[in-house]
Amino acid sequence: MMGRLLLLFTIVPAIELWLLIQIGQWIGALETALIIVCTGGLGAYLAKREGLGVLRALQAELTQGIPPGERLVEGLLVLVGGVLLITPGVLTDLTGFLLIMPGSRRWLAPRVQRWAMKRLLPAEGGGASFMGGSVTFGSPRTVRAREPLHPSPDQGPFTHPTPRD
Repeated sequence: MMGRLLLLFTIVPAIELWLLIQIGQWIGALETALIIVCTGGLGAYLAKREGLGVLRALQAELTQGIPPGERLVEGLLVLVGGVLLITPGVLTDLTGFLLIMPGSRRWLAPRVQRWAMKRLLPAEGGGASFMGGSVTFGSPRTVRAREPLHPSPDQGPFTHPTPRD
């Protein structure tokens, strides 16, 4: 887990910075800055448009009684893609565009859903595996149902009922 965080917060930004410097030397600093601003604006627009499309599809499927699993994953992919597009960088922009574009998103969503289900569904023996660790749950207990609450005849309109003995 620590290695993934190191990769995410140190190595990826360092590569992004190096790529932006290389592009800036090749086409110029102003042009590079314009590319960053344009991809951020385009990313925000696409994330809004595609996110609303996913919400409409989700709403239509829910009214038909279709489980929302894959559409929820698509919505999450659009959200992550939008954040990546707003973040300055070449690799984050490419990844963000892939997550937002309908074709690649629809290809990726069921795979992400299967991966998440494998990670989050209970493992054998009553436990669950999550982020490389496992959690084991105890055996189910027998729970007695509580007796219904019945008002006694002497209670007024603003008193709470108590259980009968």
